[in-house]
Amino acid sequence: MIQIDGKQPIIFCDFDGTITLRDNILALMKHFNPAGWDNLFEELLAGRKSLKATVGAFFALYPSEQRAEIQAYVLEHAGIRDGFPELLAYCKQMEIPFYVTSGGIDFFIYPILAPFDIEKDHIYCNASNFDGEFIEIVWPHACDEFCHNDCGMCKTRIIRQYPTDQYYRILIGDSLTDFEGSKIVDYVYARSHLLDRCLETNLLHKPYETFYDILAHLKAMVAGTEAHS
Repeated sequence: MIQIDGKQPIIFCDFDGTITLRDNILALMKHFNPAGWDNLFEELLAGRKSLKATVGAFFALYPSEQRAEIQAYVLEHAGIRDGFPELLAYCKQMEIPFYVTSGGIDFFIYPILAPFDIEKDHIYCNASNFDGEFIEIVWPHACDEFCHNDCGMCKTRIIRQYPTDQYYRILIGDSLTDFEGSKIVDYVYARSHLLDRCLETNLLHKPYETFYDILAHLKAMVAGTEAHS
């Protein structure tokens, strides 16, 4: 088993804007433009509404009968960041556990990730219910007693399942929703807003634009030819 700093490496990877080229929930809102979504977004940015409450309210604006239309739009426009299959192949070869940790929704995340070799129980995201008139978001991975941010899909809850004395925990992300997780892992691959926060708070990190950047640096860390502390 390979090790970094004497521990098993493990990866927690964001989905929207990380695996995909853009934030799919925000893209959906802008494209379909349901009445009131922009006010909800402003409340989120101002800190008056939590991420969980905002995402739930966003999708409650859509009739359940729009499911197929929404799913088709995301699948067509999400895009996959270059190097993602190659990073997955390396992790499988080196037996590095790879988990997707996403604040997105199952009914578009699972179809997008279907072509890739990721076990379903390695994908953490929010769930959805279409039984009612409007789409309902379900929260199978809500915050535990150690997190009070009302995340919806609590990434720190997932990360804490893997003890820091046994695992070299690596986070890949791009947004402020990844920031809490970035504070408790060993190493961060960051871009966009997450990169800004890593620089502001002096977190151990490496910028990336594609998964090829991450793959090259990860290989160097595993080989011991790249500093990581």
